[in-house]
Amino acid sequence: MIHQLQDKKVIFFDVGYTLDMPASGDWMFTSRFLAEAGETLKKRGNEEISRARNAALSFLSGNHLVTTVDAEIEQFYRYYSMISDELDLGLSKEQCRRIACDRACNMENYIPYPGVQEVLETLGRTHRLGIISDTWPSIEHQLEYIGVSKYFSFATFSCYVGVFKPDPRMYLDALAKSGVSAEETVFIDDSVANLDGAAALGIFPILIAANPPADVETSYLKIRDLRELIRNS
Repeated sequence: MIHQLQDKKVIFFDVGYTLDMPASGDWMFTSRFLAEAGETLKKRGNEEISRARNAALSFLSGNHLVTTVDAEIEQFYRYYSMISDELDLGLSKEQCRRIACDRACNMENYIPYPGVQEVLETLGRTHRLGIISDTWPSIEHQLEYIGVSKYFSFATFSCYVGVFKPDPRMYLDALAKSGVSAEETVFIDDSVANLDGAAALGIFPILIAANPPADVETSYLKIRDLRELIRNS
C-alpha cells in the first residue's frame, strides 16, 4: 500500500474514469445514441456539437435533484431531445426516449477498469471505503453491474444532493456519513477541479489519470492505475 494511505481511515472514490469507463468512449453519447443519430451526426462539426452539449448539460446542471430512475429517464429524454434539436438530427420522440432508457438502464454502457475489485477488496481490509460521484439514480445498478457495491460503506451521489462537485456540499455530505475528520480521509478523482474542492476542506487528494485527458500536470499525487494504490511501498 502506498504510504499516503497508511494514516488515513477512509478512502473516497469517484466512479467515472476512476472505477469504470464508458463503453462507447463517451458518457452521454452512448452506443445507442450514436446508432440512432447515424450519419447525420457525423456531418456536424466539433464546434456545433460542443455548443449543443453545453446547452443540454446546462439543463441537466440546473435540474439535478433526481431521486428515481424514472425521473432520470425523463431528464435524459429532455437532454437527447435538446441535442437533436440543436444539431438538427431529426430524432423522433420515440427515438429520444429509447436512447434515454438505454442510458439509464443498459449497464453494458459501462466497463470496469482492470483490477478494480482486487484494489477495493485489498483496501477494504484496512480502510472504510466511500464514493463521491456526480451521477444519477441508476448508479446503484451500475455499481452492482461492475461488481463493486459490496466494498462501499457509504456514498454521496450528486443527484440526491442536487449539486455537482466541486460544490462543498458534496464533500461535507460524504464526511458526515463517514464520521471522521477530513484530515483522516483521501479522495481519488480524475478532475483536478474536483480535487481542489476536496483539498480545500482538508481531504487528501489523489489524481487518477487512467483516462488520458486527465493526465495533466498537478502538484497532487497522481496515479494512472488504481492498482498503484496497493503496491508495496
